[in-house]
Amino acid sequence: MARLASWLLGRDRSEPISYELTRFVLLRALGFVYLAAFFSLHDQVLGLLGSEGLTPAALYLERIDAHFGGGFEALWAVPTVFWVDVSDVALRGLALLGIVAAAVVTLGYANAPLMLLLWGIQLSFVSVGQTWFAFGWEIQLLETGMLGVFLCPLLDGRPFPATRTPLVVIGLFRWLLFRMMLGAGLIKWRGDLCWRELTCLETHFETQPIPHPGSWYFHHLPLPVKHAGVAFNHVAELVAPFFVFGPRGLRILAGLVVVVFQLNLIVSGNLAFLNWITLVPALACFDDRSYRRVLPRRLLRAAERRVVAGSVPASRSHVVAAGAFAVLVAVLSIAPVENLLSERQVMNTSFDPLKLVNTYGAFGSVGKVRNEIVLEGTADANPGPDSVWREYEWKCKPGDPMRRPCLITPYHMRLDWLIWFAAMGDLERYPWVVSLMVKLLQGDPGALGLLDTNPFPEAPPKQLRALLYRYQFTEPGDPSGAWWKREPIGGYVEALSLDDLRIDPFLLRHGLPVSSRGS
Repeated sequence: MARLASWLLGRDRSEPISYELTRFVLLRALGFVYLAAFFSLHDQVLGLLGSEGLTPAALYLERIDAHFGGGFEALWAVPTVFWVDVSDVALRGLALLGIVAAAVVTLGYANAPLMLLLWGIQLSFVSVGQTWFAFGWEIQLLETGMLGVFLCPLLDGRPFPATRTPLVVIGLFRWLLFRMMLGAGLIKWRGDLCWRELTCLETHFETQPIPHPGSWYFHHLPLPVKHAGVAFNHVAELVAPFFVFGPRGLRILAGLVVVVFQLNLIVSGNLAFLNWITLVPALACFDDRSYRRVLPRRLLRAAERRVVAGSVPASRSHVVAAGAFAVLVAVLSIAPVENLLSERQVMNTSFDPLKLVNTYGAFGSVGKVRNEIVLEGTADANPGPDSVWREYEWKCKPGDPMRRPCLITPYHMRLDWLIWFAAMGDLERYPWVVSLMVKLLQGDPGALGLLDTNPFPEAPPKQLRALLYRYQFTEPGDPSGAWWKREPIGGYVEALSLDDLRIDPFLLRHGLPVSSRGS
């Protein structure tokens, strides 16, 4: 008991605490998340934001420019390099540059300019991404990425620079973790009653945005296990954050709780790179003594050749820059902290255009039923009772009940995520659904690239409609072998054709490009 107390309270001073291995792990993990983010964006960006995309970035910048009258105000409101060039080549090219730079960091080379480049690319896309980038993990990657800029030396990009890691940056990572976890916990506790009744996981695995094969098995766990899962959620989000600044043993224990919690979320659903980017600051709870127990010996020998217990202090300029940034973070944290304390707490919100310090949260409410939008087309110009309607398949969302759910985490399917939200709303809130339908009626390659199948390979359909279905997981032992069972519950968008006179006024009213006539 005495040894346990000594470890928890951090009284074991037999070895100095250093963070050079911690820095190595943090930068590699951050590079991996950047890689996943830009890799998943590269093939989707033109269909979403390109000149012929669902919500073109060029049109968005035109509206911003007209609103602010151009100049610095527009640039500050929407900080992005796409003010210079927002062509399709620029969009794809910048995503490709992000992939290359992120791969370099993941493989072991990282300095301040390279990390700043990655941050700038992400900021540029978030600024013009509109609804497709309105997710908490996008700004979470920005805030974490900026900390990565100050974590490494200015120019020395080797895996193990011969200088110590500024402790203030490690502290900033833990401050980020504290706000992320506590914000997520409070939004749940203040939100859906099922979090306080420990019942949210009775439906969450089935109704989450993009389930994967593991979700089916988690959904069928015994109820007491799922109730215990909610209790563990509260421990990870409402209790553990308060120990990330505690004595070494308690800090490591808090880090382990968060890591196990995030890994549990990864194996139970496709939540894009949310859990992966949350793991990054959690890794800052561990010091070099911790990582020496788990990292390969070959890697440890390479580190020891470069760094002997961090014998060379960080440069004065590095320390000053990190300290100045910490002061800025402290000032910018005022609004997020006020939000945490507010009964009207909002989640996933930025308080400055550069999104340096933000507020986070997820699943403040949990769906009790799963509704899905299913798109169907027909080759008949005037469909009747005997017309054949063929169904489009989403990339990863439930469609064909027999199709196995896909496993894509940390890949991010942006259209699949947004169509999950659209099924819970209407066209006034998600008008781009009409844009998608119009482009499918035109046989647009960019829109078709966002879907998994094209049931009309010879020629586009003459009519397209959107139906709503209620989806449920099948029960164990279901003889059909299906993953889902579904039933129709009504229409979402009635049948449209390209000569429908209602389309253009609707698109104009919502600021979307008018392209309703056949190509």
